[in-house]
Amino acid sequence: MRPMNPLHTNLLVTGGAGFIGANFVRAHLESSPTSRVVVLDALTYAGNLANLEGLDANRCDFVRGDIRDTPLVCELLRRHHFRALVHFAAESHVDRSILGPDLFVETNIVGTHSLLKAARLVWIEEEPGAHRFHHVSTDEVYGSLELSAPAFSELSPVRPNSPYAASKAASDHLVRAYHETFGLDAIITNCSNNYGPYQLPEKLVPLLIVNCLLGERLPLYGDGLHVRDWLHVQDHCHAISLALASGTAGETYNIGGENERTSLEILRLIVSEIDHAFEREPLLASKYPNCPSASGRSCAELVAFVRDRPGADRRYALDISKARRELGYAPRAVAGRAFEAAFRETVRWYLTHDAWWKSVIGGQYREWVALNYENR
Repeated sequence: MRPMNPLHTNLLVTGGAGFIGANFVRAHLESSPTSRVVVLDALTYAGNLANLEGLDANRCDFVRGDIRDTPLVCELLRRHHFRALVHFAAESHVDRSILGPDLFVETNIVGTHSLLKAARLVWIEEEPGAHRFHHVSTDEVYGSLELSAPAFSELSPVRPNSPYAASKAASDHLVRAYHETFGLDAIITNCSNNYGPYQLPEKLVPLLIVNCLLGERLPLYGDGLHVRDWLHVQDHCHAISLALASGTAGETYNIGGENERTSLEILRLIVSEIDHAFEREPLLASKYPNCPSASGRSCAELVAFVRDRPGADRRYALDISKARRELGYAPRAVAGRAFEAAFRETVRWYLTHDAWWKSVIGGQYREWVALNYENR
């Protein structure tokens, strides 16, 4: 990795108590031993202070607050003399955006604009100088791909199909506009589907893992053949660090894992790993007695095909050649055995961190189940 600009080692990280944000904070502090981070997070259902446990309190401060609070963001930038901000905070669940789009507009559009206003005021009007605003976005802004179509590039049309994707596309446009109009040093990364530790069990991978262990149904939308490009969260964090260090202001970079898999393939990987884990470790049967594997059966019996959600995208895939060329990025968990090994490690993480996911699901578990199949 190229050495990071010293101005970009101390960071304000929004949404840093969430899945990707917390993984990034951990990776950044580990790779940059002298850096300091302030995490700004509203601690909605998706934020969890347990994701930051064990970090050095002298190097990682937590502030509970809303990204729409522009004076608060300005005060943090001034007080800590930050010249770089990494923006993860977002509402990101497609089903939730269908049931209640207003919150997605407020958080993803209004919230991002609030951060941009603060950055412009402090970094351009009050204290001009080198700075960087890194906006983390999604491949869903491009819409759906035909199965035989080439992967989305940064020049692909933006055609979001869900309120979530539309809100992220709007925030991307605002970031670009602040660069073009006001000279803000801003970059955007659009990532594919992440997986890995600390992901909330309302998303497909951890939900399937937890449901297997609890003996609950495993929901698959439609025919289960929707294709996604799967990106390990550590690869994503690595790419963000590269973009912070050497990305060109005003540019967008697609960050993918080059691992296209159907939902059905992902489910089979999870089922296989859990079934084999119970064979290897008999003590798991007493820990998870409701799991079919505990009695020698397969978790595959839990599969339940459910009606697809409105506006569902059939396929996502990202062309990462620009990030390879300009940032030196390459996913480490690449196609074939490396991907399957990384995926098995993820399943193992949830098997060995049951205290974490049991604490975070709490009373929300039934709501997540309903989001995924009971409302269909």
